[in-house]
Amino acid sequence: MFRLRLATPADVPTLRGLIEQSIRGLSDGYYTTSQVESALRYVLGPDTQLVADQTYYVVETEAGELVAAGGWGKRRTLHGGDQMKPADDPPLDPATDAARIRAFFVHPNWARRGLGSRLLALCEGEARAAGFVVAELVATLPGERLYARHGYVATGLRSDTLPGGVSIDSVPMRRTF
Repeated sequence: MFRLRLATPADVPTLRGLIEQSIRGLSDGYYTTSQVESALRYVLGPDTQLVADQTYYVVETEAGELVAAGGWGKRRTLHGGDQMKPADDPPLDPATDAARIRAFFVHPNWARRGLGSRLLALCEGEARAAGFVVAELVATLPGERLYARHGYVATGLRSDTLPGGVSIDSVPMRRTF
């Protein structure tokens, strides 16, 4: 019923829409409207480096609709889209660094059907195959439950103040494979 494949540069415009729908639709009760809109403007969006590194995946329906996306990173960036990335994003060393689980988004109409879990299993397998033994991520509040179910442990609570003074909380998490 679903096809999982590597994301391509041609997917980026559609990914922007999926990310907006995911964040707006699944953040109710966790974030205010101003927090959601600020996060979409300043933090959350496609990371084209993940696409270029071929570590970002999409899930599409038989009809070709993108309904979920997620990936893993082998570079220093821990979270966020292109709009917040540093100019320098050097590669990680699997012997000493943790792989980054990155940018997981599911369309609200397709949430809680195992798509995030399926993507996570693929990304963890790819990171292990690349030599990583630990993974870390920064979860949104609605995403924290998914990662906790798969063995990720919160290492604290993070609060970032975005331009315009809006603060948004997230949860750094870590797991050993």
